[in-house]
Amino acid sequence: MSALLEQGLNRVDWIRSRMALLARVRKDFATSQPFKGKTIGVSLHLEPKTAVLIETLAAGGARIVGTGNYGSTQDDVVAALRHWGMTMYGQREIGWDEHLGNVRKVVEHQPDILLDNGADLVALAVEMGVADKIIGGTEETTSGDDRLRADFAGKVPFPVIVINDSPLKQIVENKHAVGQGNVESIMRMTNLMINGRRFVMVGYGWCGRGMAQYIRSFGGQVAVVEKDPIKQLEAVMDGFRVGTLDALAPWGQFFCTATARERVVGSAAFAKMPDGAILANSGHFPTEIDTDALRSDAKSVRKLGSMIEEFTMQDGRKLILLTEGRMIELAGVEAKGNSIEAMDLGFMLQSLSLERVATRPKSLALGPQAVPVDINRTIAAAMVADFAPDA
Repeated sequence: MSALLEQGLNRVDWIRSRMALLARVRKDFATSQPFKGKTIGVSLHLEPKTAVLIETLAAGGARIVGTGNYGSTQDDVVAALRHWGMTMYGQREIGWDEHLGNVRKVVEHQPDILLDNGADLVALAVEMGVADKIIGGTEETTSGDDRLRADFAGKVPFPVIVINDSPLKQIVENKHAVGQGNVESIMRMTNLMINGRRFVMVGYGWCGRGMAQYIRSFGGQVAVVEKDPIKQLEAVMDGFRVGTLDALAPWGQFFCTATARERVVGSAAFAKMPDGAILANSGHFPTEIDTDALRSDAKSVRKLGSMIEEFTMQDGRKLILLTEGRMIELAGVEAKGNSIEAMDLGFMLQSLSLERVATRPKSLALGPQAVPVDINRTIAAAMVADFAPDA
């Protein structure tokens, strides 16, 4: 056994031992076999927690064909999945074109069901003209949901349950797990204190709310940039300063994006940021910070570490970019991702939603839609029983 495989198997063993909700699902699936005879195509961050999800689906009879998301694949976990007989493409250090090629390979296996993260699988299935052969699927992210509704409205001839629309995922995973995990990733990567530092949080959705809350809990000062007036009001009522990016750019020392939108921080903001400002992205796609513009605007660029780049601007100011603008929590060195308990809940949502797609597809509408209410209630009750047994 190679050292890489042994490391992957050991890491997955630890994670599996702490995911009680998925253990229940795996036991039920082993008996009910909801995916027997079906292929599930997967495009997902490949790390130990997702490996436990994938083996849970396999326990339900599924044949798994998958690939990792761009920049977050953990090679030891891929080795473990392949050891278990699953067809897995991808590795950590690949380019964007190779990543899309791996997504294409998954679709070429003609999966019956899709487990998507960013709508890459759906996009290629539509483009390749094979979408009508798919029973249905799930989409993990807001970024993917936005893409489905904007770019593929009326073009997806099967149901897609959007996991991020679940209030359970929004509260437990996005606000608390992503919020805490992203702040901890910034601290680990930079080795800097949060206390007293000035943070500009661009986006006040569930992930942005969580980051703002945890930054403040560490003693940081937080200002929020948000276009939605209702979310602006919520940020004000939560005690945060609210303003435009143009107004806050000279004030901030850290700039964090969580919007699911492209190029929300660009040249106009770069020109006003103070010397030493640090930029980090929490969003699924590496496009929220306009890194092309940053490279074009800079006089020179140098690496300060494996995931830290220093940009010297024309006027001599230095701006710092983390993880090349990729998702801070999973693209960084020693990336841990969200907490085990949060992902246990999120992947129970995934598992039961995929079971619904496989066994009762006609009960669902075509195109993107929320997690069925009964699934949310079942999982909420199970998690309360684990966390607060006296409730």
